[in-house]
Amino acid sequence: MILPIRAIGDPVLKRKGEDLKKGHAGLDKLIDNMFETMYNAQGVGLAAPQIGESLRLFVVDTGKPTEDDGAERVKEVFINPEIIDFVGNEEPFEEGCLSIPNIREEIYRPEGVSVRYFNEHFEEKKMVLNGLLARVFQHEFDHLEGILFTDLVSPLKRRMLKSKLDKIARGKVKSAYPMKFVR
Repeated sequence: MILPIRAIGDPVLKRKGEDLKKGHAGLDKLIDNMFETMYNAQGVGLAAPQIGESLRLFVVDTGKPTEDDGAERVKEVFINPEIIDFVGNEEPFEEGCLSIPNIREEIYRPEGVSVRYFNEHFEEKKMVLNGLLARVFQHEFDHLEGILFTDLVSPLKRRMLKSKLDKIARGKVKSAYPMKFVR
């Protein structure tokens, strides 16, 4: 089922998510709905808070790689993820967010990240992520911490974006996918 994506301004996006326990009721259905919602919105990642669930869960599908980038497609469920360490230098990359449609900003993040998490079968995994996957992981992990990518821009840039962000929060935005607004 395609779920509406919560827009900036929704309090759930600013809360720290709660850990999931093994056997969480409806987890398989929630994960299926999150992937379907993400694909419908043409995203590469979606965190549970973005659909109104204050849980430490996100899904990622980096899609089909191009011949040029040499990257592998990664489709994964991340439950109760932890960042163990950051790897490499901070690199700029233009990020966007399904909760903040039509806004893209250059964000600096480490080029790699060492992580621990559980998959959908509650099997513990440890990985070092690089490139696009590292970027998407860090962006979605921030959602679980109540952080939006617009929180990471300079104070000057944030002031410049304020009126656009307020319009999105009030529902004055065109979106190709269902959204839910609180104002």
